[in-house]
Amino acid sequence: MADRGCPLEAAPLPAEVRESLAELELELSEGDITQKGYEKKRAKLLARYIPLIQGIDPSLQAENRIPGPSQTTAAAPKQQKSRPTASRDERFRSDVHTEAVQAALAKYKERKMPMPSKRRSVLVHSSVETYTPPDTSSASEDEGSLRRPGRLTSTPLQSHSSVEPWLDRVIQGSSTSSSASSTSSHPGGRPTAAPSAAATPGAAAATALAGREAHTHIGVPVNSRVSSKIQQLLNTLKRPKRPPLKEFFVDDFEELLEVQQPDPNQPKPEGSETSVLRGEPLTAGVPRPPSLLATLQRWGTAQPKSPCLTALDTTGKATYTLTYGKLWSRSLKLAYTLLNKLTSKNEPLLKPGDRVALVFPNSDPVMFMVAFYGCLLAELVPVPIEVPLTRKDAGSQQVGFLLGSCGVSLALTTDACQKGLPKAQTGEVATFKGWPPLSWLVIDGKHLARPPKDWHPLTQDTRTGTAYIEYKTSKEGSTVGVTVSHASLLAQCRALTQACGYSEAETLTNVLDFKRDAGLWHGVLTSVMNRMHVVSIPYALMKANPLSWIQKVCFYKARAALVKSRDMHWSLLAQRGQRDVSLSSLRMLIVADGANPWSISSCDAFLNVFQSRGLRPEVICPCASSPEALTVAIRRPPDLGGPPPRKAVLSMNGLSYGVIRVDTEEKLSVLTVQDVGQVMPGANVCVVKLEGTPYLCKTDEVGEICVNSSATGTAYYGLLGITKNVFEAVPVTAGGAPVFDRPFTRTGLLGFIGPDNLVFIVGKLDGLMVTGVRRHNADDVVATALAVEPMKFVYRGR
Repeated sequence: MADRGCPLEAAPLPAEVRESLAELELELSEGDITQKGYEKKRAKLLARYIPLIQGIDPSLQAENRIPGPSQTTAAAPKQQKSRPTASRDERFRSDVHTEAVQAALAKYKERKMPMPSKRRSVLVHSSVETYTPPDTSSASEDEGSLRRPGRLTSTPLQSHSSVEPWLDRVIQGSSTSSSASSTSSHPGGRPTAAPSAAATPGAAAATALAGREAHTHIGVPVNSRVSSKIQQLLNTLKRPKRPPLKEFFVDDFEELLEVQQPDPNQPKPEGSETSVLRGEPLTAGVPRPPSLLATLQRWGTAQPKSPCLTALDTTGKATYTLTYGKLWSRSLKLAYTLLNKLTSKNEPLLKPGDRVALVFPNSDPVMFMVAFYGCLLAELVPVPIEVPLTRKDAGSQQVGFLLGSCGVSLALTTDACQKGLPKAQTGEVATFKGWPPLSWLVIDGKHLARPPKDWHPLTQDTRTGTAYIEYKTSKEGSTVGVTVSHASLLAQCRALTQACGYSEAETLTNVLDFKRDAGLWHGVLTSVMNRMHVVSIPYALMKANPLSWIQKVCFYKARAALVKSRDMHWSLLAQRGQRDVSLSSLRMLIVADGANPWSISSCDAFLNVFQSRGLRPEVICPCASSPEALTVAIRRPPDLGGPPPRKAVLSMNGLSYGVIRVDTEEKLSVLTVQDVGQVMPGANVCVVKLEGTPYLCKTDEVGEICVNSSATGTAYYGLLGITKNVFEAVPVTAGGAPVFDRPFTRTGLLGFIGPDNLVFIVGKLDGLMVTGVRRHNADDVVATALAVEPMKFVYRGR
């Protein structure tokens, strides 16, 4: 067995060892064992009969079946010794079988057709397109050669001159693996001729083995039988662990995201381009005071006993009526105290222009009104906020951010409200999470100082700068402050007075929050300009008695009422059995959320029930507003010159594409909306596209309402970036020309201009939901739920 790479003694091998070697040769020829497995088992059988060679690994001794040239020469004398005739190792020395193998090779070479095989040769390699770069963390190169995916190609390796070096190394490694049986592993070893087989009982198997080794060495696949287990193992190893090379250059988004193609049949706007709609001019020639504070001074001194504000408790009883004289005197005391009695390190704590937080509950409109006008008289900027309930309230944290950005250091409140605030261990008001450090001032009468007779605030001059800051919460939960200048405040009061036809000594019942939005504009500001009497109904009373506002309208003979559609809905549920109420005194029922699509159902149902109790159809006046643009539009009664009210029955499918299509009311896939009246006096309105440059919309297209007026907000306090985008929009025509010489304010309201120049609102920008190319609004979901609630199912069209 000297041809296996180790000199052996002349002693013959035991019969059982020879039988085991013959079985191994047969298993290898049948394909039931791999070449590496054959070498390991053979080395294990011969280990005790082969002496160790110093400095050479035993595994290498077992694997080197073919000696190098030097070893052949040195072992020649020993090979001449007599050997048993039954030794199977003699077949490797047979020249006859070597010639037979060479003849077979030449025969297959002439055919030029590969024989079926389950193994990959050196020259049969994968296409570069389907190969994967090497991975140092993966298995060995031998395993990688079995894993290579792709189709077989007959192109020689030498023809790929531009193949990457790593591919050359992979193929070389595969060559080493596939031809290990025919290449010497000794230093300097080289491929040799295929061994021959002896004329022994396993000669046929040995010949097939030798022929397969020779063919594998030169790259020609030959026919062989491979067991199913080994074939399954090879197929498993052939599966790539990494994607093919070309997949490394494919963007995942191209596979995951399908670009939705526009529907060729979808509705598209076909009307002409809209133009700027100009509101009626402010009435000229009517004597007006130079400022709201001058009006307060006038009523406080000339009509001191005239009622200004009546507060109710949770049982509906009037707890206190504030007169214009009391409002004027208490506001003066507060202004003097803020400017002269508050010091920090012997210096005034406040100076003109500083911001002050107003913390008052919804049940105390009297003290809020005193605090608001006291700040205006002291030339301070009031920032009304909600009363914090807990130290870690999430909404309170956002308000704290607003207070911090406004630089607020002082909060005004009442004694009762302060006692209800969370306290620290020291007994002082706790520091709320996210809030800046604040000083608290209780403004009840006993805590205020009477001003000297020669002290007079500035009331006659028209002031510049910010009058107050109103908070706004976006859909993401963040809170920003909308600044309203003194000029905008005065212009808003004048526009509302003209649009609503307010007159002196009228009574207004207010159900809304008096600290912000329409409740503040009508119930605190415009009412003082016209010396009106406001009956403020707390929210707790409405929850206990939803019919209370109607009862107060009837009791005080109110000429105007300020409500929301929810209040009208609740009163319908509680009106049964109430026969002594009458709404004949109302000339305006202002619906503050009339722009919501579901408001029309409340208005219609309320009219159907209370029309028999003195309510006239033309009295219902929905309006539209936003924190940025204040009041945008309001419906006027016919006696004020307004056109008759209108409804629009619109296709829901068309609205989802931003297109206005009038439909029939009998269908279930429609949305019915009501007009919110005409634009405010002195205002200019246009409708622009939602995305990108604010181009004017077409007449049958839904867009965002934009307003140019002196009665709008001026900025988001301290936020210059979004301020320019919202308060300084420049609408342009299709040709790119600006439509007006002054910028517009975006309202965040989605709608269009209908017949008689009436404004229709179909949703809000904050509630917009975009799915592909279609647009829906959160308000539509509410309107749909309200429309189908009695039937307990939703129609597909909605």
